[in-house]
Amino acid sequence: MYRIKIIIFICCTFGLLCCTNVSTQNDFRRQLDSLNEKINQSKNYDTVKEQQIASLKAVPSTNFFDKYLKLYEAYKFYNFDSAYQYASLLLKQASLEKNDSLYECAKLKQCFILVSSGMFKEALDSLNTIRPAQLKPSFKIDYYTALMRCYYDLADYDNDYYSAEYNKTGSQYLDSLLVCYPADSFESVYYKGLKEIRLGNFDDKALQYLQPLISKPLSLHQMALTTSTLSDIYIRHGETDAAIRLLAKGAIADIESSTKETTALFNLSTLLYKNGDLKTASFYIKKAMNDAVFYGAKQRKVQLSSVLALIENQHVASVEQQKRNAIMYGILTTLLLLILAGAVVTVIRQIRKLKKAEQTINKVHHHLQEVNVKLEEANKIKEEYLGFFFNGNSEVYTKVERFKRNIEKKVRDRKLDEILFLLNNFNLNEDKHELLDNFDRIFLKIFPHFLQEYNALFPPECQTALKDDEHPLPTEVRIFALIRLGIHENEKIAEILGYSVHTINTYKTKTKNKSLVENEQFEKKIMQIPSV
Repeated sequence: MYRIKIIIFICCTFGLLCCTNVSTQNDFRRQLDSLNEKINQSKNYDTVKEQQIASLKAVPSTNFFDKYLKLYEAYKFYNFDSAYQYASLLLKQASLEKNDSLYECAKLKQCFILVSSGMFKEALDSLNTIRPAQLKPSFKIDYYTALMRCYYDLADYDNDYYSAEYNKTGSQYLDSLLVCYPADSFESVYYKGLKEIRLGNFDDKALQYLQPLISKPLSLHQMALTTSTLSDIYIRHGETDAAIRLLAKGAIADIESSTKETTALFNLSTLLYKNGDLKTASFYIKKAMNDAVFYGAKQRKVQLSSVLALIENQHVASVEQQKRNAIMYGILTTLLLLILAGAVVTVIRQIRKLKKAEQTINKVHHHLQEVNVKLEEANKIKEEYLGFFFNGNSEVYTKVERFKRNIEKKVRDRKLDEILFLLNNFNLNEDKHELLDNFDRIFLKIFPHFLQEYNALFPPECQTALKDDEHPLPTEVRIFALIRLGIHENEKIAEILGYSVHTINTYKTKTKNKSLVENEQFEKKIMQIPSV
């Protein structure tokens, strides 16, 4: 029995661990399956994007600057070459119109796209020619955004000695950028959280800024920015599960918006690679590389190439290792299944034994309950009828004693006529009827529903009804009342009621023939009528 408990404990522990692991894996699988589905549909989203761009190109317009600006915005996160082309057209058109304000706008758009493609020197050279004090408020946003992102991207690209200085400079431009936004705007809250992260403050303060943004209505691009940035906090805290879910959500938003200049899928593949999921990491890094090549971001291609080589090499090595481990896993799994099967068989046998024992216990318990009910009923009957017996005997004794004294007195006085009168008026039948009436009264006290249950065994026209002031039971009812008390012998019943055995048999047969149940079952039904 002790060994069985150990086997059951081991099986339960193993099952619990498996269930916990399966639950976690299922959660990841749902997230990643959704992302995989979006990746497979990415061409459809790109087709929609191309159709939107084609519609913009087809719209006739005399305001060429406005048209070029809309096409630039459409290409900004989709394709560098096209976005740069339209930024150049913006500069050319602003020069043709000799509009300094439009020229500053076009120059800032070109600087942003240069930063996005990794051409940091060219972007900084151009930005340094701009005097921010003379810019319009809306242009200041573009100016500080380009500088902030340029230095932050330099910090990520360098990822070494100068990263801290680049982050510091980027944060200074971010402070200038925050002045341009309302305090409750998405950009203000997002950039405050980003600043905390860039300064290395991966505590609750950064979360307080970024976490509430996810529950707000955001554009696809805003959702991708927020989830990707927020995932960095969870990675720093070692909460890989939460980071993977956020990055998957960000990658989905990028795909749905046809954003090719993105980091979510790259960061997700890197995290899965570190987490040991080489197959999925390889699939995602290839998709990220295709997007980077399509967009034309130089720094992204450099980052992706190094990680792609690591993942592919590790993936090949992993496949080979899996082949070597397949046989070993098969053997171990077979052994484990055999042990588990043996444990299951043992447990099933024990359960069957327990069920048999439980059935036996239930039968004994049911029998004891029936016995207890019968004993309780017998005690009630004994108590009631013992009291009735002693009370009746006392009354008879008193009556006989009084009768005896009267006779003795009349004998002494020689009053023979009066003696004869007393003897003639001494009625035993009346005493017997009184005795039977008392029996009926006590019986109905013990079995108050007897007559109701008794009548239920007969059709309505054959049921027995007593008047409110009528206590004596009919003879046939009284016979079965005695049977209910446990007196089944016809001779004893005949002696108690003062009838012949034949008369008792006749009453019983006629009564049973009128009932709704079989004659053989009638007395059994009578015995089932409960007491109080």
